[in-house]
Amino acid sequence: MDHSTCQTADPLPRIIAPAAAAGPPPASRPADPATTANPDHADWPRLGRQFIDYLNVECGLAANTIEAYWRDLREFIAFLDDRDICSAVHLSTQLVRGHLVRLSERGLALSSIARHLVTVKMFLRYLFMIGALAEDAASLLETPKKWHRLPNTLRPRQVEAILGAPHPGDPFYSRDRAILETLYATGMRVSELAGLKLGDINLEVGYVRCFGKGGRERIIPLGSHAVEALRAYIRGLRQVLAESAGRVDAVFLSRTGLPLDRTNLWRLVTRYAAAAGIQQTVSPHTLRHCFATHLLEGGADLRVVQELLGHADVATTQIYTHVDGSRLKSIHQKFHPRQ
Repeated sequence: MDHSTCQTADPLPRIIAPAAAAGPPPASRPADPATTANPDHADWPRLGRQFIDYLNVECGLAANTIEAYWRDLREFIAFLDDRDICSAVHLSTQLVRGHLVRLSERGLALSSIARHLVTVKMFLRYLFMIGALAEDAASLLETPKKWHRLPNTLRPRQVEAILGAPHPGDPFYSRDRAILETLYATGMRVSELAGLKLGDINLEVGYVRCFGKGGRERIIPLGSHAVEALRAYIRGLRQVLAESAGRVDAVFLSRTGLPLDRTNLWRLVTRYAAAAGIQQTVSPHTLRHCFATHLLEGGADLRVVQELLGHADVATTQIYTHVDGSRLKSIHQKFHPRQ
């Protein structure tokens, strides 16, 4: 996301940090009366909702991102209520660490705890920005380092088995085949596929336009198999499904004519992976991982794959270079001067 006033230097998710980018609030900026009218009592639910409104209106974060932050923030608010912390002046780094310890005792993974910490730091910076906190306590909190786990990928023949799993005799064969082909051909996130509109697809030229995190737009080429599958579905079954729901712009529709959501798309991919005899867990994101890994294995440039995936930082894309050790070895043998 390119919200310069809403970015943070935290190494975890690239999210906003109001105070980090904008600095301390100007002296002439009035404090929010809703938070300073009674400094000995903070209405945490109301402050939380104001914070979420700020993320939505001022920073333009995606709805799914905001939902995740609100879920984490509610847990922090519950932690404050459990300890009868009813004033913002009692917020401290020790208190936040206590919250993280409780999350750890619940068995949360380090990556999940780090995400909770990012949410709390953002909230503290917001309170500092509106004058509810005298100092930016978030700046004193360090985000834990996160291990990089290799993405879960499949071999090309396994992906081919999944793509061929829909049965031609199934009433939704053309739709399901188009979904699977599009996921693998584009590497789109499942939320991006669910939000795909008819106007975002150009089958004559062979590309699809999608909007990723932070509303960033990108254009992704479509292969011949995906073009053929989408054309068959849009000209046939989709017209039938759309009749029951009136004018609908979404590309992929349910049996009732309504847009398929992320959950239904996830279940669809999982079902066809099982039908293809794949033993490991497979999700739409697995096909995204396969898209990137197989492109790199075929010799694609890392920067091109970064653009196709919609990654803001090439470091996020580099994780795929570690999946195929043979590729690294071949590059070393080809380009190292002492070979």
